Amino acid sequence: MTDVQQAFAEIKRGAEEILLEDELLAKLKTGKPLKIKVGFDPTAPDLHLGHTVLINKMRQFQQLGHEVIFLIGDFTGMIGDPTGKNVTRKPLTEADVLANAETYKEQVFKILDPAKTRVEFNSTWMEKLGSAGMLKLASRQTVARMMERDDFKKRFKEGQSIAIHEFMYPLVQGWDSVALESDVELGGTDQKFNLLMGRELQKGEGQRPQTVLMMPLLEGLDGVQKMSKSLGNYIGITDSPNDMFGKIMSISDVLMWRYYDLLSFKPIAEIEGFKTKISEGANPRDIKIELAKELIERFHSSDAATAAHQEFINRFQKGAMPDEIDEKSVTAEGGEIAIANLLKDAGLVASTSEAMRMIKQGAVKIDGEKVNDNKLQCKSGTVAVYQVGKRKFAKVTLT
Repeated sequence: MTDVQQAFAEIKRGAEEILLEDELLAKLKTGKPLKIKVGFDPTAPDLHLGHTVLINKMRQFQQLGHEVIFLIGDFTGMIGDPTGKNVTRKPLTEADVLANAETYKEQVFKILDPAKTRVEFNSTWMEKLGSAGMLKLASRQTVARMMERDDFKKRFKEGQSIAIHEFMYPLVQGWDSVALESDVELGGTDQKFNLLMGRELQKGEGQRPQTVLMMPLLEGLDGVQKMSKSLGNYIGITDSPNDMFGKIMSISDVLMWRYYDLLSFKPIAEIEGFKTKISEGANPRDIKIELAKELIERFHSSDAATAAHQEFINRFQKGAMPDEIDEKSVTAEGGEIAIANLLKDAGLVASTSEAMRMIKQGAVKIDGEKVNDNKLQCKSGTVAVYQVGKRKFAKVTLT
């Protein structure tokens, strides 16, 4: 396998779709460093592992010698990205955007090499474009074309309002590609319309169109819905080492491979080796521990990873938690469920009154932590190990 083919295989790892693969391969074969554009609207300053899927791919390109452009959408952030929304988003103030941008940079440089990362703000060229330039840009597309976008189409059908300025968002994102003369743009699968807009506008300006590489949306701890803070199924990159370790260990053995593909920096061959070990009888838990330690080391330190592993052993393995735990799914009506009802629905107690009695006795634990509040509300989208007494365990996914 040639160096270009090896690089291409690494770039394709975990990718959902590349438009077009032949174009990207041809660009790689030139041997010239490519401009890799990734845009982030600084709407929320705290990142979770789902956000890092794109940043990890940026790092791969960076290590392959390409120019990574971390584009902070301070201009588009004040429009508000309509992707996946059923209402018009509230625009951020300039102060909010700049404050969030600084926090973003601090966090992404835990993954990217700051010395090799080009940071840009799209207000640099958008403000120079002026009102006449914006009108000219708006004339490049029709309302019919904009209504092909899934979220606009859905909102229109459901009678939800669509503000005129929201149509400008994909156009501005596309114009960013023109301004940067990007060779490749990375984005999530939900960004396909916007990413392809960049190709169209570049063609109109006589530029070689960018290749679009789309990464999947990482599932959260429940293994069903995408990782999201609002759903409570996330692992924050600023989570404590112990919390991060416990959350990673709570994911299913199937989901573990998804996390390895999208989050691990281990070579593909090493991950395949892990799969072989499990097929030969190795405990998946031990492979999951390797993933937890790798991620904690990335966002904290090697010592923190070692300490979190030891804490996990002390809390769970020495606490005689069984290797095989029943997995249950419990519905939380309205997004929350009382702890007593959860324990009953999971089959850990016969009644809510028994649950209340066991909590009062200090016999109920969540992920090894004793529950003292019998009015505790548990949120949907979370996954945890619930324990009643010394022998009753269930890994419960709240939906």
